[in-house]
Amino acid sequence: MAEMSIGEVARKMGLRSSAIRYYEKLGLIPKAPRLSGRRRYDERVLERLAMVRFAKHVGFSIAEIKVLLRGVDGRPPPERWRKLAAEKVAQVDAFVMQARTIRQLLSETLDFQCPKLVERGRALPAAIGRQPGPRRLSAHATASDSRRRRRALLPTGRR
Repeated sequence: MAEMSIGEVARKMGLRSSAIRYYEKLGLIPKAPRLSGRRRYDERVLERLAMVRFAKHVGFSIAEIKVLLRGVDGRPPPERWRKLAAEKVAQVDAFVMQARTIRQLLSETLDFQCPKLVERGRALPAAIGRQPGPRRLSAHATASDSRRRRRALLPTGRR
């Protein structure tokens, strides 16, 4: 098996050498043996880096990639992949559902010049309060901010 330098591996994979060192430090790829102080990689590292790249591309975190590749030199066991992929599909489905809800709510507001959050007895869905989003201010903070902005717009003598 031909050995490659870190630069050769980086060029073949379209990565920076620093990324390869980082993946090695995290344990995503095995530590390379050194020859005269320089890392030397065999061909297997290319497949391992391809797996890391694919997993990152489909949304796996570094922690999830570690779980996927833990304890194996080559490809991860199919049952491990299926389990992690099924979990990721469920996360993506939840994300898509949330995005559709947000899109629908935003689209509904486009019909109004000044949309109301409660209209004809219909309030926003309770789930919205649990969704991540902009920081909510108390009514007092909102009123204070509003007064401060108005004062800033007034001419100096009228404050």
